[in-house]
Amino acid sequence: MGRRRQRERLWIQCVVLLSLLNWSAAQISYSVSEEVDKANDADTGSNSVNSYKLSPNEHFSLDVQSGGEQSVSAELVLQKALDREKQPVIQLTLTAIDGGKPPRSGTLHIIVNVIDVNDNSPFFSQPLYKVRVRENAHFGTSILTLTATDLDEGVNSKIVYSFFKRGNWDPSIMFSINSDTGELTIKGNLDYEKSPSYEIRVQATDQGHSRRSTHGKVLVEVIDVNDNSPEISVTSLMSPVKEDAEIGTVVALVTVSDKDSSKNGITNCKLTGSVPFKLKSNYKNDYSLVVDGPLDRESESQYNVTITATDEGTPPLSSTSVITVHVSDVNDNAPHFSEPVVNVYVKENSPTGDVIYTISAFDRDSEENSMIMYALLGTSNSIPSSVNINSDTGDIVSLQSFNYEEIKTFQFKVQATDSGVPPLSSNVTVNVFILDENDNSPGILAPYSEHGSVNTENVPYSAEAGYFVAKIRAVDSDSGYNALLSYHISEPKGTNLFLIGTSTGELRTKRRMSDNDLKTHPLVVLVSDNGEPSLSATVSIDVVVVEISVILIRT
Repeated sequence: MGRRRQRERLWIQCVVLLSLLNWSAAQISYSVSEEVDKANDADTGSNSVNSYKLSPNEHFSLDVQSGGEQSVSAELVLQKALDREKQPVIQLTLTAIDGGKPPRSGTLHIIVNVIDVNDNSPFFSQPLYKVRVRENAHFGTSILTLTATDLDEGVNSKIVYSFFKRGNWDPSIMFSINSDTGELTIKGNLDYEKSPSYEIRVQATDQGHSRRSTHGKVLVEVIDVNDNSPEISVTSLMSPVKEDAEIGTVVALVTVSDKDSSKNGITNCKLTGSVPFKLKSNYKNDYSLVVDGPLDRESESQYNVTITATDEGTPPLSSTSVITVHVSDVNDNAPHFSEPVVNVYVKENSPTGDVIYTISAFDRDSEENSMIMYALLGTSNSIPSSVNINSDTGDIVSLQSFNYEEIKTFQFKVQATDSGVPPLSSNVTVNVFILDENDNSPGILAPYSEHGSVNTENVPYSAEAGYFVAKIRAVDSDSGYNALLSYHISEPKGTNLFLIGTSTGELRTKRRMSDNDLKTHPLVVLVSDNGEPSLSATVSIDVVVVEISVILIRT
């Protein structure tokens, strides 16, 4: 029972709370101490408290001091800096020992709670964050949540996330960060073609008294989507191209580009429609547009060549470009006359210098190759100098007045020559027909042809109706209707004794003679042609009625 009382006296139970606010893992102070409660022993003298002993540990030691008889004290001395993050609580056992024999002891349990100081910087869960996001992702899309940890506690471990601006680029233009959660979201329009990736510097800062920060890096890789159609550009266009260009002649250089990447940026190029050209691949996306068939400017003077480029994205995008290729002329067409023979009709007596015809040829070529000059090649069965031609207009001009009665037709050739190099030409035959004009009066033939003479014919008194008196013959140098003659008795008008055949010129009696009839009948016969106006000639005949005895027999 005495021993128990003695142990109770020696037993001191206390908890020591050491507020070591200025201690850190980098600071070691051996002067810092804390006086522990003094142990009491009811005994005296050498049987009282003689010494103290501290349980083994790496942080604290015991400084025991003697103050005289029955006066021994102990101080707890810090030997090594504390680190709350490694050992937030340290439990020690202090033993007080008396000097009796046998010695008796009492123990004191000391609990040291290490109070946190902001001696740890935050750290990210990984030094480099990598994330992939599709371009054109919607605003507000979450792409990543940063995680930072601080080994401290309380406000010393409360972390605020922010961007760390470096250089001229401000990440807050394209992204936003939640300061509490570390969530990164899209704020701007991501465009792979403008920037395939973004390097963002981030910062985690605790809220301790002396704030500590750490930096991290986020690499945002923008995933390309097929949002760009191929672009077609013509870097060189050789237009016009000659129509006699050989197959394989380069007409244009074409470049196709696509701002997308991978398959989205791989393009295939082709021509649409039927054209005498093809695309020849040079290198990657460079092509040559070359002649692939015969060209004929006269059939097709220009071609609208449609180029279609399609990428290999899903879904594929395509674009078209139209190249206009002009075809230039070469002198491959001779002048052409509409007919191989031209018939020209010219009135006789037409004035000298009249344009009797305008010859015209057509050349399918263009410009100088189609400029035509005309020339006479020669004449046949005609006066060589009877016509001339205007070399520019093709006007054929008469150099004389034609007389149908002298020449009725003649022929010559006209040559049309273009101005190409070398020049090409073709010929046309011109037949000139002289048209008769009524410029000749009828001519009376013998025996009545003597101008101004009066001819006499006898008719027997007993002649019956229809008796042949005379036959008037006449000719006309003109032709056609101009030479078609008709005969009429112009004097006396309305005679009832004689008649004349209008087409034969035969003068006959209309009835028998009577005693009341005159013995002499002066007649004037008019011979007229059918021209416009009509020309005529007259012959005078005196018909004498005689007795039968003096009638001359006519056959």
